[in-house]
Amino acid sequence: MLTLVPGGMGGSETYARALTEQLAAPEGVDAEVFLTEAAAGFSRGIREQIVAGVHAGGSTADRLRTVADLRLKSRSIRDRFSAFDVVHYPFTVPAPTPRRGQATVQSLLDIQHLQLPALFGRAELLYRRRFYEGFARKADAIITISHFAKAGMVDILGLEPERIFVAHLGVDSSRFTPYVGERENFVLYPARGWAHKNHKRLFEAMEIARTSNPDLTLVLTGGGLDSLGDLPEWVDRRGLVSDEELQDLYRRAGAMVFPSLYEGFGLPPLEAMASGCPVASSNAGSLPEVVGDAAVLFDPEDPRAIAQGIHDVLARSDELSTAGIEHAKTFTWEHCADVHVEAYRYADAHRRSK
Repeated sequence: MLTLVPGGMGGSETYARALTEQLAAPEGVDAEVFLTEAAAGFSRGIREQIVAGVHAGGSTADRLRTVADLRLKSRSIRDRFSAFDVVHYPFTVPAPTPRRGQATVQSLLDIQHLQLPALFGRAELLYRRRFYEGFARKADAIITISHFAKAGMVDILGLEPERIFVAHLGVDSSRFTPYVGERENFVLYPARGWAHKNHKRLFEAMEIARTSNPDLTLVLTGGGLDSLGDLPEWVDRRGLVSDEELQDLYRRAGAMVFPSLYEGFGLPPLEAMASGCPVASSNAGSLPEVVGDAAVLFDPEDPRAIAQGIHDVLARSDELSTAGIEHAKTFTWEHCADVHVEAYRYADAHRRSK
């Protein structure tokens, strides 16, 4: 995990941290995580090996610098993990690449840059084509997080389906516990200020929804929200919040609304459901696969459809709260880890057969 930027990688960071906890448990698996100094202490269970002198940052330029740092140290890092059977890159970028003969696994959570290229700058597109797509064609196994994402990788990248393992993400039931009491008149949207998160249309939808519910407000959490500019007075821009504050918001919110234009998975709707918070979700990307019949679905490109989704989820609060709690129980980190171990064993056998 040498390209990890703590606090700056959204759901992929939640996934990677949960993986460090789950990989401490399976018999027959001895896992270690390689981290930069900036990410020391990230692991929840497996041993850490710290690599000094590597820059970390979230911009494309910062990430290229990280890759350059790792290339300079590649020989010494390879020496440190040369004894391992399998090398896994949970943050997609193979930096540094392993020694010849070692099995490799890549987590490729989505191919959004190919399906919605207009949302990416030229530098980011080149970066993803070089480090995401290039390695995906070489890795012994690919782990992704939805059948929607896998289908795109097969259809667009031409990857062999038997090499791709779908590991749905999970919900930590110790962090997100059900609450079915009275709720407050605000909707919550926990998402970074990225273009595909579709905040602008949500604001338009809220204007419509407030015509019949004028006291309704919107709470935003997540990094990069300053990029959204000036906001209406009925928007509470919280930014990055603690786990405790997010959990409290899920328990109190009238609903969680998720108007994203694209998700390889979409973890916040499940976290909301596990907390008893009713969910209205976009019907784009993997989201119908994730929320099933336990949420209101809407077209994220139509503000009026989003507004109707907000109206419907508030009207069906009790019903959707109960359905969401039961639905979230079917997504566990234990199952996610089991699929990873399956992929590791496949990759090891595939490499040995060559």
